[in-house]
Amino acid sequence: MNYAATLAVLVVLAFCFPLTVKLGTALGVPEAWGASVLGAVLVFAAAAYLVRWQVGRHSAKLSRLAAARAQVAADPQSPRAYFVEGEHLGHILLRLGRRREAAEVIDRYSRLGGARESEIVALREALSQAERRKRRAEGERT
Repeated sequence: MNYAATLAVLVVLAFCFPLTVKLGTALGVPEAWGASVLGAVLVFAAAAYLVRWQVGRHSAKLSRLAAARAQVAADPQSPRAYFVEGEHLGHILLRLGRRREAAEVIDRYSRLGGARESEIVALREALSQAERRKRRAEGERT
């Protein structure tokens, strides 16, 4: 587990441990220690699993992104090179929050001769939705 993931687990524990201690105190029985320790261990295990799962999922996205970029670099004139496991490079970039790169890829893809119009429209719609979400989020911050 990397530093950020460990820190996240510790933050979750720091929040949940006092709650389990209060629960044990409210029970008022000697087993409160056991309940508190068990609760802390369970919270730690759940948080560690969640962090590992999210890190693994993100790593898989990054590996698909690298594979898609390699395919496009190998054959930039082929519309099929922009797809990895049925997902377009533009969609992968949008899911990773890289709108500017996604816009460039979508523009490049739309200029290809064999690209289907329906795919281009769907990609541009996804890009415009991401832009709207960004503007809405920026509006809420101010």
